[in-house]
Amino acid sequence: MSSIIYKIVARDTWNRALENGSFEGAEIDLEDGFIHFSSAEQVRRTADRFFQGRDGLVLVGVDARMLGDELKWEPAADGTLFPHLYDPLPLSAVVSQDELVLEATGGHQFPDHLPA
Repeated sequence: MSSIIYKIVARDTWNRALENGSFEGAEIDLEDGFIHFSSAEQVRRTADRFFQGRDGLVLVGVDARMLGDELKWEPAADGTLFPHLYDPLPLSAVVSQDELVLEATGGHQFPDHLPA
């Protein structure tokens, strides 16, 4: 399993995090009490399920090794383990930021380095 995990976030929310020096989470993260992430193998499914048809998104790559014990891999309803961060995301752990281009189909164009 790769040490890089991913967060899909609205561009304006991410820009605020860059200005503030840390990411506290998107609205759903704040409601749930942790920041939702996906592995490289999960992120396309996450985008299809929760972000279909949405423009203005950023795919943030994070080095999970830099997050310490506050990162937990926890089961979703189907039993699949997803990474959850129970602390603000330090920007020093961010390794990439890519625009998610919205395609005509309503899906998103992902960077080439992610599995199909």
